[in-house]
Amino acid sequence: MIFTSESEMQWLLIAFEAIIGLMLVLGSRRQPFPTPSKRFGTLTLLITLGFIVGQSAPHPVSVSGHLATLALLGAFGIVAGVHHMMVTRREVLIAPMSGFMFCVGMTGLIIQTWPDLSLGEQWAGFFSLIVLAASQTWLVFRGLLIGRLPLAWSQAGMVALQRGQLDGTHGAISCFEKGWDADEEHLNPMAYLALHRIYLFMQDVEEADKWLDSLVDAGGENAVAREWVEAIHDCLKSIDSNAAKSLPVLSEEE
Repeated sequence: MIFTSESEMQWLLIAFEAIIGLMLVLGSRRQPFPTPSKRFGTLTLLITLGFIVGQSAPHPVSVSGHLATLALLGAFGIVAGVHHMMVTRREVLIAPMSGFMFCVGMTGLIIQTWPDLSLGEQWAGFFSLIVLAASQTWLVFRGLLIGRLPLAWSQAGMVALQRGQLDGTHGAISCFEKGWDADEEHLNPMAYLALHRIYLFMQDVEEADKWLDSLVDAGGENAVAREWVEAIHDCLKSIDSNAAKSLPVLSEEE
């Protein structure tokens, strides 16, 4: 190797893999649906643990093996992460973190084979690295910088409400408070109405009035589908039918 020994480079890559795995597991707590990123982070940590155990073997995994693993795991993560980020829109962490792994793996493999490449192959490798860098920049920008998920947070809030979990990091209140977005204003009344009803249910009139004002500014209850309102009321009634008596009575549909 150019700057370090084979063993030191192996440990450096192991540390990188462990950092990515930890970031996925810890960062999953900030996602509306933490399971995908937590599972992928756990998988990464298990693979890293295998590499750590393998370091004590007579023939540990080579640097090329580490780089190939990073490239393959990163490629799988990018496909799954982009699906979650663009299609299901339930989390935005897997794609950029996997992109880092893929970039490190592919860049390392290209550098290792660089002296054996022809001039044309070196130019192709150079442009490939540029494409990798540009793609990773987009993943970071799209996922980590502007990756708001208002619809997913509202969905997570409804799931928490169905479970009777109002408070906490992934409680209904916390989720619905993140379920609005200036770019998707049609979602805002849904979150505001849910918060208004929850605080009424909790007998917190001051907070309920605050969210009612936000609801009115966003178009009022008429801007929310009746099915959503009924679902909120039904969930709260299932938690405590007596406390739910403080909720407004829904008018019958004509």
